[in-house]
Amino acid sequence: MPTTLTLKSIPDEVYERLKASAEAHRRSLNSEAIVCLETVLLPGRMSPSERLARARALRATLPKGRFRAKDIDRLKREGRA
Repeated sequence: MPTTLTLKSIPDEVYERLKASAEAHRRSLNSEAIVCLETVLLPGRMSPSERLARARALRATLPKGRFRAKDIDRLKREGRA
């Protein structure tokens, strides 16, 4: 079961960078903090070569040509249904 963690006295610069990163990745502050902690504390979960192989396999499944913004929005909506 997940545990709740409360952080106190976060330096302003750290908070602002976390907030900016969360906005850039379209995540909540909580989700962004978890991703940051996982990245630092669990780095061995996937090697760079494994990550690259997965990215290439995913790219191979995509239709040829460019995605337009409206196509991306449509796919995101379909994924939430």
